[in-house]
Amino acid sequence: MNTAPTPAPADEPRWLSAEEQLVWRSYIQAATLLEDHLDRQLQRDAGMPHVYYGLLVKLAESPRRRLRMTELARYAKITRSRLSHAIARLEKNGWVRREDCTSDKRGQFAILTDEGYEVLRRTAPGHVNAVRQAVFDRLTPEQQKSLGEIMRIVAEGLQPSEAGADLPWRR
Repeated sequence: MNTAPTPAPADEPRWLSAEEQLVWRSYIQAATLLEDHLDRQLQRDAGMPHVYYGLLVKLAESPRRRLRMTELARYAKITRSRLSHAIARLEKNGWVRREDCTSDKRGQFAILTDEGYEVLRRTAPGHVNAVRQAVFDRLTPEQQKSLGEIMRIVAEGLQPSEAGADLPWRR
């Protein structure tokens, strides 16, 4: 009597096991709640969503607080259209300004203004506290290391290097 399971046909999905379902649903729940937690903190403290805060941070870390728009979209993992909308809102607040690229007539730079830098400086302590309380204070150093390794593996798998890859910042 053959007790080995019958393999699924090639076109049949590889359904998640009960354990995998628990892991997946825990991840989705945590990611959704964390993003909401950080959005609420940043809206309360600075009147901006989490993605805008990330853009300001990247600009603050860049030489001369400026970055080409295409590079900023790549960093944020968002479409160029979404980035353009975000930068327009940040410009309206006086936190960012755009400048045309002299070497490439189609390119533009996003530049963090002094006012934007000051907003970031005031907002960063509350934000890092929210991140620490929500994530790092709940994990052991070993769990933190494991989480970092796992997220790097997942991110690398979702960000292929081939030229034709369908990635948000190329749209």
